[in-house]
Amino acid sequence: MFERIAELAIRRSRLVLVVAVVAVALMGAAGSGAFTKLLGGGFDDPASQSTRAGKVIDEKFGGETNLVLLVRAADGRIDTPAAKESGRSLVADLKEEKNLANVVSYWDTGSADLRSRDGRQTMVLAHVKGDETQQQENARDLLDTYTGSYKNTLTVQAGGGAAVGGDMSQQVVDDLVLAETVAVPLTLVLLLFVFGSVVAALLPLAIALIAIMGSFAQLSFLGSVTDVSVSATNLTTALGLGLGIDYALLMISRFREQLAAGAGVDDAVRQTVNTAGRTVAFSAATVAAALAALLVFPQYFLRSFGYAGVGVVALAAIGTLFVMPALLKVLGHRVNSGRLPWVKPGHTGTRASLWGRLARTVMRRPALTALPVLAVLLLAAIPLLGITFGTPDERVLPEGAESRQVAAALRENFNGSDDAALHVVIDQPLKQAPLAAYATRLSRLDGVVRVETSAGTYAEGGSAADGPGNAALGRPDAQRISVVSSLPPRSDQAQSLVDEVRAVTPPAGSLPLVGGVDAELVDSKDSISGRLPIAVALVALTTFVLLFLFTGSVVQPLRALALNVISLGATLGVMTWIFQDGHFSSLLGFSAQPMEVSMTVLMFCIAFGLSMDYEVFVTSRIKELHDLGEDNESAVANGLGHTGRIVTAAACLLAVSFFAFGTSKISFMQMFGLGSGLAILIDAVAVRGVLVPAAMRLLGRSAWYAPGFLRTVHGRFGLGEGGPAPAPGAAAEPPYAEHSTRV
Repeated sequence: MFERIAELAIRRSRLVLVVAVVAVALMGAAGSGAFTKLLGGGFDDPASQSTRAGKVIDEKFGGETNLVLLVRAADGRIDTPAAKESGRSLVADLKEEKNLANVVSYWDTGSADLRSRDGRQTMVLAHVKGDETQQQENARDLLDTYTGSYKNTLTVQAGGGAAVGGDMSQQVVDDLVLAETVAVPLTLVLLLFVFGSVVAALLPLAIALIAIMGSFAQLSFLGSVTDVSVSATNLTTALGLGLGIDYALLMISRFREQLAAGAGVDDAVRQTVNTAGRTVAFSAATVAAALAALLVFPQYFLRSFGYAGVGVVALAAIGTLFVMPALLKVLGHRVNSGRLPWVKPGHTGTRASLWGRLARTVMRRPALTALPVLAVLLLAAIPLLGITFGTPDERVLPEGAESRQVAAALRENFNGSDDAALHVVIDQPLKQAPLAAYATRLSRLDGVVRVETSAGTYAEGGSAADGPGNAALGRPDAQRISVVSSLPPRSDQAQSLVDEVRAVTPPAGSLPLVGGVDAELVDSKDSISGRLPIAVALVALTTFVLLFLFTGSVVQPLRALALNVISLGATLGVMTWIFQDGHFSSLLGFSAQPMEVSMTVLMFCIAFGLSMDYEVFVTSRIKELHDLGEDNESAVANGLGHTGRIVTAAACLLAVSFFAFGTSKISFMQMFGLGSGLAILIDAVAVRGVLVPAAMRLLGRSAWYAPGFLRTVHGRFGLGEGGPAPAPGAAAEPPYAEHSTRV
């Protein structure tokens, strides 16, 4: 196959480039409408109890409270005549808004629960209509109109889920612009230093353009047929640029190496495609397999990253395999044009004696050099023993964000917040007596301040007020119960309360559904933890199979998986130590809180995939030299000598793109960027530079072991660099007894 690709590039290079230009233009046109089809949110399991409860509330009760206006009297208490008049006018205006429903205020109901303890503030509750994206857009329009000073007697601030989501979305956009402003110029400068010539440095951008444009077209199509998160576009841009650089760097380096060795352009293209091209194909398969594991999760936020990730990897590989050889054929020796002044003529190969010397040093004393590195990585992983998980709330925003300030005021000055209440829904007719009895049982739970129903309000096991309840909570065919607690939202105690509410005996014949922010957190964690073993098993299995087909060894995949687990454990441990335990919080400007569960899973899959990307880069060259007859030690040292510079350069370039997210003011974006960048550098330096040669030296010739029947399978189906696999049963290398293992 790779020979045919090379011949196509050589014989029809200009046609291939013309087709590529047309394809990019068409994909760009198709992908231009992607943003109008993509959605916000997507963190919840659509089959969970909390999601089903939310749907019933939307359909039969006009929606949950997702907007809280915190209203302060400019001078004195909110009960003054001037404040009352302005407040009623504000509420009347809000009720006229077509995108609002269920507007509830203290001035309408007289409920003391909507008034602060000092009497200077009050809450106005409402539901912003639409899906999560529409809610954020509608909330933004409403807040532009109503927040700030109102008739010089009131000051209005906005909080609640819709306002928090709007603040997050806007902050993410601002942060991404800043990150790209930092990352793109740095990447271009580094490309010039890595390649040493202007022409070679610009070639990876062509592959990145193909991958990004194609992925946007893919997301536009998928957005027409299923739910896709708008956040997937961020991965498309970052990963498209990163993999375009990685794959192009490998191809261009091998091509220039062949030219420097005296090969003609056509032969250089053939050898490049047959070796580096084969590596790119297997590398892309391993990265895609890791990202495809995200498709097992029901949350469309995670599935969307699976769609985008697999698509961008496939397109980057296709562009590299077909377009890059055609570009190299057309350019020929001009690939070195625009050479920078400090680059000496002829120094265009990839051989890096530093990495070769490091590998030989490690293999002379494998245990002595590897054990300190392992100790540091395992020490870094220790914080994982205390890891906890959460979902995004207002605390991920900067302290100055208005919605975060409102949330803090509600916790400090009010007796429980309806915005953070648990919403119990009974989607069937229910008489008042059993409803009252059920609400009474709920009100006895620890931490519950009050339970509001259409039959009345209950607290501490009894009725909290005389007279009828809130008629808006009852329907002929359904009942809604609001369980308001004094517990901090998303705390361990609040999550325990969800389980306690669900355990309370319901009215006979009824099946209550429990929703609300804390219920959504519990359900999201349960959903992801339930699917995580499946995802991990799929990643491990597909990686093992692909690396076996690539190397013909069952030991190499196991060695790669073990080292990957260690490096990822260290990365996640450091991120837990920083973002959950709060170290460097003042420097980075975030508030410590549990690890965001979706972003942690996403970071794991991306870091795992990219680690296997570099694994294939290194192992491919080692195997190529091994198959040519070099002994294990020489193959490892020379293989790292050839690929060490490529892997290090690719890792640094990609890490810059991720580290740029460290400038974000959203804490989970900081965590994702810093964690992904750190994982890439740990893998490229500690794992590839030290642990791989140490492991290969200790394993000796057993590093290439496979049972006889699997050697037969590999001999028939396997693909490796440098030509067909060795014949089944052939010796992997001469006996290794002459090499002693010294500590």
